Amino acid sequence: MRHTEFWARLEQALGTGYYRTWASQFVMADLDRRTAQEALDAGVEPKRVWAACWQALGLPDRER
Repeated sequence: MRHTEFWARLEQALGTGYYRTWASQFVMADLDRRTAQEALDAGVEPKRVWAACWQALGLPDRER
């Protein structure tokens, strides 16, 4: 997964006005107590970050 696909999926899940805020503020244990933005900035693969976001948001399997 590329960064652009990650951001597109997160925007679709949360909406245009909220997804970047959520990514910079919501801390996840699955990302070693980092936000999605912090994890991406640290070099974590977008696929792993998406998996953590997917789980945290309780999204349906089809969006995995």
